[in-house]
Amino acid sequence: MRLANVERGDSLKSKMMFAVVRVVSGFRVPDVVRTLMYRASFFGAAHSAHTQQVMRGDSEWTVGERELFAAFVSHVNRCRF
Repeated sequence: MRLANVERGDSLKSKMMFAVVRVVSGFRVPDVVRTLMYRASFFGAAHSAHTQQVMRGDSEWTVGERELFAAFVSHVNRCRF
């Protein structure tokens, strides 16, 4: 199920950005980006900070290994992102 506001953009700025991306690239903005932009102060900023720490923070795994893990999980979940 997709929430209508997340799908089309909650703010005018989001709606315009989604439209520009579609026109320029020929593709719709990925769902993960739409979710992060939807009420960014409530969810998006905190989630982005957490993702940044997980993917770029201190770890025994290299950044490349973490990116590969993320790509594999996305593939298994049939996510194009």
